[in-house]
Amino acid sequence: MTIRALIVWSAIVPIAIVNGALRDLIISPYVGAILAHVISTALLCLAIVAWTWLMIPWIRPPHSIAAVRIGLGWLALTVAFEFLAGHFVFGTSWSRLIADYNVAQGRVWILVLATTVLAPWLAWRGRRIGHASAASAERPSRGPEPVATASGQE
Repeated sequence: MTIRALIVWSAIVPIAIVNGALRDLIISPYVGAILAHVISTALLCLAIVAWTWLMIPWIRPPHSIAAVRIGLGWLALTVAFEFLAGHFVFGTSWSRLIADYNVAQGRVWILVLATTVLAPWLAWRGRRIGHASAASAERPSRGPEPVATASGQE
């Protein structure tokens, strides 16, 4: 499960990079930098949820705690990638990286992090609730259900 979760998270990285390129090249020239950042953040959140929804059956977390752990792992990986690759690979200054957390300046990157940490649990829960067989899979089988007869006896 852990390797699968890492593989799924690693696919989010290029999705986020493409999202940022689209923001800079297409969205920002039309609406300005601040609104483009908000739009791009919303699009990335939707992409993360959709990708996770599609892939959570492949990851197969056995229970909700495992899904929560996946989300926490993805959060740690995302923050590490953002700061380490952002600074050392892409050359972004530390102050600019930290500025993405300034909600008062219209920076809503924190929503991506919230989505990243919650998406595995939400997808796990949504997929389990959405299927009647999943609900019964949660309960151990105790044999056939008793059938009541016309006299009220089993």
